Amino acid sequence: MKKFLLPIGIFVFLGYLLARGLDLDPHRIPSPLVGKPLPTFSLPVLGHPEQIWTNANLKGKPALINVWASWCVACKEEHEVLLEFAQRKLVPLIGLNYKDKDSDGLSVLAQMGNPYDTVLVDASGRTGIDWGVYGVPETFVVDKNGIIRYKFIGPISQQDITQKLLPLLQKL
Repeated sequence: MKKFLLPIGIFVFLGYLLARGLDLDPHRIPSPLVGKPLPTFSLPVLGHPEQIWTNANLKGKPALINVWASWCVACKEEHEVLLEFAQRKLVPLIGLNYKDKDSDGLSVLAQMGNPYDTVLVDASGRTGIDWGVYGVPETFVVDKNGIIRYKFIGPISQQDITQKLLPLLQKL
């Protein structure tokens, strides 16, 4: 009888850990980069590979950077919300096309509309890794000095814009 207590105890403990993990909010993954400068990057513009963007292009004004891909279903869910946000012209909305083919990214934007002021290409995913991207979509709020002030993981809803992003952007 005693030889069964250890396996049962381990099973109960693992069940507890699983139940605890299911209660966690995936949007609350802490980012060690919040409060720090956006890591250095040099990326081509989607559809215009001769144009290169760097951190210097973001200095002087706050911006929203949205990491997305044509193959991402959740990115397509948030696309309409981004189109509505872009119409307000509050801050530049920069897209980071992540691990995608240029032709696929351009096709999605042609079909669904382009909310972005500029779309940067991160075909290798290296910049996303440097920025701490866990997956797509993710959205960064960057202040006028290039400091990451907020990182939102997952598709953005209108409620997220109203309750989280707009108040933060108004402070910046």
